[in-house]
Amino acid sequence: MNKFSEIIKFIRFDMWRHTTTEFDGFFKRIGFLIIRTIVLVVRGFTSKNLNNIAKSITFSLTFAIVPIMAMIVAVAKGFGVADVIEQYLNTTFLGEAGIVPTIMEMVDRYLSTAQGGLFIGIGILILLWAIYSFFESVETAFNQIWNVKRSRSIARKFSTYITIIVLIPVFIVCNSGLHLFVNSSIGDSLFLQFIISWVLFIWMYMAIPNTPVRFLSAVVPGILMGTLFKLLQMLSVYLIAMLSRTSIVYGAFASIPILMTWLQYTSLLILIGAEMSYAIQNNAEFEYESELNSMSRRYKDFIMLYLLTVIVRRFENSEAPYSAKELAIRDHLPIRLVNLLMSRLVETELVREVTSEQDEERRYQPALDTHKITVGMVIERIDAQGTEAFLQAPSKQMQDFWNTYLQLKQKDKSLDNILVNEL
Repeated sequence: MNKFSEIIKFIRFDMWRHTTTEFDGFFKRIGFLIIRTIVLVVRGFTSKNLNNIAKSITFSLTFAIVPIMAMIVAVAKGFGVADVIEQYLNTTFLGEAGIVPTIMEMVDRYLSTAQGGLFIGIGILILLWAIYSFFESVETAFNQIWNVKRSRSIARKFSTYITIIVLIPVFIVCNSGLHLFVNSSIGDSLFLQFIISWVLFIWMYMAIPNTPVRFLSAVVPGILMGTLFKLLQMLSVYLIAMLSRTSIVYGAFASIPILMTWLQYTSLLILIGAEMSYAIQNNAEFEYESELNSMSRRYKDFIMLYLLTVIVRRFENSEAPYSAKELAIRDHLPIRLVNLLMSRLVETELVREVTSEQDEERRYQPALDTHKITVGMVIERIDAQGTEAFLQAPSKQMQDFWNTYLQLKQKDKSLDNILVNEL
């Protein structure tokens, strides 16, 4: 029990009281990052209710699958490759489930109805809205995982979603051509299917969130979840083939619950991969998380003053300015704290941001003559940062108290000789 308690304590607290720069060995650092990433993914899975979000996406896809397929087939007919689309679907999980003819029949009815005049009016609106709603639900889920509050504009969403729909037939044609080439030259296209799955998942994790995502943050979950996606697809195909031979009660309907389950778990895999991508890119943001939330103002001011001193000395030595990452590595500081304090120093106009010619990373140097920057000036500017005297109708007693406080601060900045009852 004591050992178990120590493990729990390490996962909850001790593991976050170290920065990755403290470890010398490459494998120790990678192992440390892997453990922390796993913990962050588990935390995100529970706190963000990824299972419920996956169910919501599955529900949206169930209603949007026919309009999406109708749009894809319409585009494919425009390119003259509609038959290739149907042949490709027959080689996938949907083909094994035996529901491609049903889907294509519904799509043909949808398009024939649209050709009757509805495309000009209500029909096109319903089709576009169904597609828009599904893609928006996916983008919203990714933004929620990445803690992105601002989504893309409606015009940008429509242009992006329609571009995806147009590119899908092109991708399917290229994919079919690659399969023919691989089958004729190598004889086995399974590895190619995995590669295509990896590329698609990596692209999703980089393109869907409305925030910059580094390639290294997307490649690991892209390969892992892309592999699990293909394995899940192969398992579902096997189950459908087995049930179609053995099921007496459900018959052809046996594929429906498996299809719905496959859609839900596919959505869940995609979301878990997005959470993993977020955890990899923002791993350092959770260092000293509990300590930073309860950090005293004195210690925060001390670190801020220390960072300013380092920047000033660097500038006086005519050396290249530090970036926030370099400052964090230099003294094993959590990057989240460094970014916060550097933002405050910029806002108080004590330092300014500059961009290096070698890279686009923001770096910092003094914004004032270094011989005029005093400790008192720094503390005073930090104290005065933010809005003050914003109350619309303060009492006269409170206003007088504020004016007296400011006057005493000018005379005695420490206020050590002023009793509270003398104010």
